Amino acid sequence: MPIGHAWSVALLGLDGRVIEVEADLGGGLPGMKLVGLPDAGLREAKDRVRSAVRNSAEPWPGEKLTLGLSPADLPKLGSGYDLAIAVAVLAAASTVPSTRLPGTVMLGELSLDGRVREIRGVLPGLLAARKAGMKRAVVPVHSLFEAALVEGVEIFGAGRLSEVVAWLRGEDVLTRPDKPDVSTHNETPDLADVIGQPEARWALEVAAAGGHHVLLTGPPGVGKTMLAKRLPGLLPSLSLEEALEVTAVHSLHGSLSRTAPLITLPPFVAPHHTVSVAALVGGGSGLAMPGLISQAHRGVLFLDEACEFDAPRLDSLRTALEEGEIRIARAKAAVCYPARFQLVLATNTCPCAPAREIDCTCTPMAKRRYLSKLSGPLMDRVDLRVQMRPITAMSTHSAAYESPEPTASVRDRVLAARDRATARWSAHGWRTNAEVPGPALRREFALPRDTTAILDRGLDRGTLTARGADRCLRIAWTLADLAKTPRPEPDHVAAALQFRARSAAA
Repeated sequence: MPIGHAWSVALLGLDGRVIEVEADLGGGLPGMKLVGLPDAGLREAKDRVRSAVRNSAEPWPGEKLTLGLSPADLPKLGSGYDLAIAVAVLAAASTVPSTRLPGTVMLGELSLDGRVREIRGVLPGLLAARKAGMKRAVVPVHSLFEAALVEGVEIFGAGRLSEVVAWLRGEDVLTRPDKPDVSTHNETPDLADVIGQPEARWALEVAAAGGHHVLLTGPPGVGKTMLAKRLPGLLPSLSLEEALEVTAVHSLHGSLSRTAPLITLPPFVAPHHTVSVAALVGGGSGLAMPGLISQAHRGVLFLDEACEFDAPRLDSLRTALEEGEIRIARAKAAVCYPARFQLVLATNTCPCAPAREIDCTCTPMAKRRYLSKLSGPLMDRVDLRVQMRPITAMSTHSAAYESPEPTASVRDRVLAARDRATARWSAHGWRTNAEVPGPALRREFALPRDTTAILDRGLDRGTLTARGADRCLRIAWTLADLAKTPRPEPDHVAAALQFRARSAAA
């Protein structure tokens, strides 16, 4: 009897591999065996598929059935292979023709009554299928909203296994997706709501223009959280490639919006200080899932009350801040998730957090213990450090309240600075000043010695690390882009060094 073939997709992180599902009938007593490194959830597919086929009014073969998932040495996790397994069995039994199966991937979990349930990771799975040359895909009908984002693959949605069987027999009963909504919904809060704080507003503009990390320090109620929430509104909208990359992470996490699945604005993620390390950077048993830093990819990760986070949680960010990705190894496989985000830290200056510094009742030891959560290696990776001051007047006639700039005006300057940076670095594959490696800044784009003299003095005195000097150069290039000058000048380098001056929390 011929062997039935169907195809599905296995995900290892955001990377996918097309899996061939083979079904062989005969050669022994009735039974069913599944091979190819299935996990516990996939082993249970034998019972789900049998019930789904029988409850879809199709005969179940009464012979020995061997199911193979190839490549056999690749771990297979989850229930997304159910639909492909059912189709392969029916094709092996000659219940359905196999003419439409070559070039088609099947994704979906089967319920016992034959319904096709939605699964996570449909978008990255279809992107991997398209890359492998597959032409068609059958997905759960409730996953069509994200499957429609993939161009170049013919998408069909199925609500029940019986519909897939009818489609394989030549009937056009499967649902086609509607055109996806790819419009940009700009609903970020406006920077005009923030009263005063000119230094912090300028630092936020520099951070947005160059992709730099920021630390905001100050008493409670001065606007640290307000400023952080307005940073995504200053950033440029995501390109289609970036939007698909970010949306794929959220698809794997299962948090996509059905009405507007394509994420076109930089995401804003603000975890609570009780978050676990696994939830923050990614983890879990079996195969690691993406964490909050990957959900903040191409956006902003905001850690409010940063000194309330345990030191291991904060230090777990160090590698991702430097490399823009996180690699997580587990017993079954190692995965890599993107994590190129902008980090915004906000903290009080001490545990008692008085409105005025003179009212502080903390001992020097208590202050030191509180601020020590922000370790030296972590702070060396934070480019901009701002000490915010209390607001002294709320009157509409005060200088602190005079015509604060709206987001639109600041964003225009940020986009213009980013365009200059992109034109300069595009040949090397970098998009922002923060992504440029230190060796390139010191060799190919080296500044005159008199421009960087202040950095040389800092290195000589030990007040600046080599990494800190590189980050000062990146900030200087951003300041030059905002000033519309072709290269940083000594004043830009000095201002960059001042941004990195150790604040009360550093």
